[in-house]
Amino acid sequence: MFGRGVIAAAYGWALERAGHEVEFYVRPGRAAAYGDAIDLDLLDTRHRLRGRRVTGKWPVRYRESLEPDHDFDLIVVSVQHYHFAGVVSFLAPRVGRATVLVFNNLWVEPADAVAALPADQVVWGFPGAGGGFGDDGVLRAALLPTLFFGTLGGPPAERGQAVRTAFREAGFRLQETSDFRGWLLIHFIQNAGLHTQSLRLGSLAELARRPRQVREAILATRELLPLVEARGVDPRRHRGVLLPFTAPSWLTAPVLAGIFGHFPPARRVMEAHANPEELRAVCRDTLAEARRLGVPVPRLEAAERYFAAGTTV
Repeated sequence: MFGRGVIAAAYGWALERAGHEVEFYVRPGRAAAYGDAIDLDLLDTRHRLRGRRVTGKWPVRYRESLEPDHDFDLIVVSVQHYHFAGVVSFLAPRVGRATVLVFNNLWVEPADAVAALPADQVVWGFPGAGGGFGDDGVLRAALLPTLFFGTLGGPPAERGQAVRTAFREAGFRLQETSDFRGWLLIHFIQNAGLHTQSLRLGSLAELARRPRQVREAILATRELLPLVEARGVDPRRHRGVLLPFTAPSWLTAPVLAGIFGHFPPARRVMEAHANPEELRAVCRDTLAEARRLGVPVPRLEAAERYFAAGTTV
């Protein structure tokens, strides 16, 4: 697992429980600071709709170097989108024979983002989990039952099938899309629309309690659809993903607010998220692209003071 973030820790735990050997690559000096265990407070929903709570210390292994002749089979990358280019630059001379699973939010062109890596060693996926490390160091997160996989064209190759098998055998359900580029860009604007309101209110948890603001987030996302169309995405290929944002907002807003506020796994994700700068960066980058392409995005622009560079509110 590249880094010790929320996604790396949650899925590292699940993969180890399924019989895999898991290590975390961290920057020099971090292993001692982290200690030899991760304090977990996970809501695992793979087998129960409302989840099974898992708590306790999970002993983990860290490494602070990665030599080109390593023998890892899989490197999982899930970092803030603005750190992804640096990770690829680091991995390019060190990838060895490993498969690289891109488990990452991206707003740049996906193929360009991984151009420095061997194309036949890259697999595309996206996690179904979220949460955060609290001030006490405890990972509070929800591990959802579904993962998202796809390709940038054509069927999954042998490496892709092997990665899918590993996660399927770990108890996850997989959802496939043949236009993963479009899926990633749509997911990014969904986040941007959501955060026009979560940043205004101060937290995702507060948004979950405000159906009116959830409606505004839905409308903000709807306004961003022409932006991904301007980048060549066909929304008709993603009708299911977009339904909560294209259906009448008077209908979908109360449903989403109810899920966010009362469904335990979703509530855990909303309450535990602990990286507001990531949310601000999503909005900044989306607005910059809209301005570059000349696409009007009035609700995102109206929220700019909550995510402009240097903002801390």
